[in-house]
Amino acid sequence: QVQLVESGGGFVQAGGSLRLSCAASGHIFSINLMGWYRQAPGKQRELVATISRGSNTNYVDSVKGRFTISRDNAKNTVYLQMTSLKPEDTAVYYCYADWGYQSKNKLWGQGTQVTVSS
Repeated sequence: QVQLVESGGGFVQAGGSLRLSCAASGHIFSINLMGWYRQAPGKQRELVATISRGSNTNYVDSVKGRFTISRDNAKNTVYLQMTSLKPEDTAVYYCYADWGYQSKNKLWGQGTQVTVSS
C-alpha cells in the first residue's frame, strides 16, 4: 500500500522558518509530480508548490521568494523549505504525489499543521 508521510509542521513566530518533508512509501516505480497544497480554516485547498521529476517547479504567487520546493527522487521524498513565514501561511499542509501513465495514480498525505503567530 502506498502512503505519503509528512513531517516538520509546527508552531513558529512570524518571520521564522520551517521545513516540511514528505516521504512516499510502498511500491512506486517512478513518481511524476510531487507537491504541497494547503488549506486554511474556512478556505479552499490551494496549491502552494509543485515539482516535476525533472525538477521543474511552480509556486503560488504568495510564496514566491519565500518557499523553496525540492525533491530526492532516490528517496521518493519532497521537501518544502519555508522562510519569512507570515500569519497568513497558517494552514494544514498536504503533500501530493502522482505516478503512472498520464499520472493516473494520485495520492495525498494526511496533512501537517503549520501555525504562524504574529
